[in-house]
Amino acid sequence: MQTNYLTPVVTALDAEGHLDLQANKNIYDYLINGGVNGLLIMGSAGEFYALSMTERKQLVDLAISYAQPRIKVLLGTGCITLEDTLELSRYAEKKGAENLILMSPYYFPVPEVSLERFFGEIADTVSCNIYLYNFPDRTGYDLTPELTLKLIAAHPNIVGYKDTVSDMAHTRKLLTAVKGTYSNFEIFSGFDENFTRNILSGGEGAIGALSNIFPELFAQLINETENNNLIGIKKIQSKIDKLMSIYDVSECFIPIIKEAMIMQGVEMQSYCKSPLLQATQVQIEQIATIIESADVAEVIPN
Repeated sequence: MQTNYLTPVVTALDAEGHLDLQANKNIYDYLINGGVNGLLIMGSAGEFYALSMTERKQLVDLAISYAQPRIKVLLGTGCITLEDTLELSRYAEKKGAENLILMSPYYFPVPEVSLERFFGEIADTVSCNIYLYNFPDRTGYDLTPELTLKLIAAHPNIVGYKDTVSDMAHTRKLLTAVKGTYSNFEIFSGFDENFTRNILSGGEGAIGALSNIFPELFAQLINETENNNLIGIKKIQSKIDKLMSIYDVSECFIPIIKEAMIMQGVEMQSYCKSPLLQATQVQIEQIATIIESADVAEVIPN
């Protein structure tokens, strides 16, 4: 059984909203030492949508030189236009990227024929492994199983899919449609709480933002899953269920995740790209209460 928990990494910024390269290294070290299977750089938690092309290229350079030699790295190169996506994807490949993940164009719904051309042209241009990133709450439309099958059949370097949909039935339908023909195609859930169901349904695991805070918890979940320890899985799932309340502290979870990481000792600041604001004192207290109630240390070996 292939079991993976990848972290969609937050992006560390300074008070002026510029990249804090040393703090980003601190984050990569924290996650790698914590035992997750891989890092997704410039996903939604990484505020990719607010980064300039220059900043995104800086993160490509940093992630490839500092993290990729030690762990699997997926680089988010999806942009709102094909031209920008091709520019960033080519740049990442030139720098040595092995895996790219592409959010589909957002703001307006995009017809399936346009999506087929969008992903197809990128897959034909670079030789990197490509993961599709489905997030209909943000794009306004779905990357359907039918479209996914067309893309896999035509482009062998399209190797995986992140399904950021809370309803596990959606991911199950994708698994059912794809896995019978393409058993090695990797399908991840985008919500932490769906990891176990994803694995049981034949998927590869999850890419969930809570692992920014507690990488050891999710590394332990991987171990318990690989050892078929149902009791251990159940205990960890109860912790995850409590921690999911972190997503409800604010309308946008990114500054909340950053503040929680600081509470765990990560040397970084909690600034985000404008217009996102840092967590308020009330929110900080809520975060602390949630973390205390979850008592993660109870299930992490010393």
